[in-house]
Amino acid sequence: MIDLHYWTTPNGHKITMMLEEAGMKYRVIPVNIGKGAQFDPAFLKVAPNNRIPAIVDHKPMQPMPDGEPLTLFESGAILMYLADKSKKFLDRKNAYWRKESIQWLFWQMGGLGPMAGQNHHFNLYAPEKIPYAINRYVSETARLYGVLDKRLADREFLAGAYSIADMASYPWIVPYERQGMSLDDFPNLKRWFETIKARPATIRAYEVAKNINTQPSVNSEEARRLLFGVPQK
Repeated sequence: MIDLHYWTTPNGHKITMMLEEAGMKYRVIPVNIGKGAQFDPAFLKVAPNNRIPAIVDHKPMQPMPDGEPLTLFESGAILMYLADKSKKFLDRKNAYWRKESIQWLFWQMGGLGPMAGQNHHFNLYAPEKIPYAINRYVSETARLYGVLDKRLADREFLAGAYSIADMASYPWIVPYERQGMSLDDFPNLKRWFETIKARPATIRAYEVAKNINTQPSVNSEEARRLLFGVPQK
């Protein structure tokens, strides 16, 4: 059994998508980041950077030296671990395609996620609207959408076959309207997006989110303080 410390963010959705795709047994442990649960000492033992997601695998691929469960944080690392454990969605036989999956996973971790995240922040949550910051991150998001669109021009998925690279990127495209994007401007990306959206495992993963968080908006000063480090007045 895998314990998934989770909240309903794009990084959280990556892991529920993978667990559902791989058919792995897991238990969701909600970490309400709008109420400060990410700072709970018990959670920090699993995720010292006080960010979700994190997992505790009670039956890891190999026994831990101390006999304890395996703990892991950072969504990209978790996806790679789950892919290796399940032997799915990260090609183990073809080094070329494995490399392709990993480099596009890292592209999401280092580019699409951080840039789209800053887009969300300055567009939706910042206490003051800063035109330079908004323009900067909306433009960079559009550039990254263009990179995806070009990559998908001659292949169904980012690494050929469906992989953890697709699962990592998809949740960051879901809020495209909030990012100031139109998928009609990126036809290859739109086709890819609709294909993944229709997958049964994706549907199940997003149902998990609906059951966990019934009020997904950041709608209080206290929540913004906890999420973004906004000083108290």
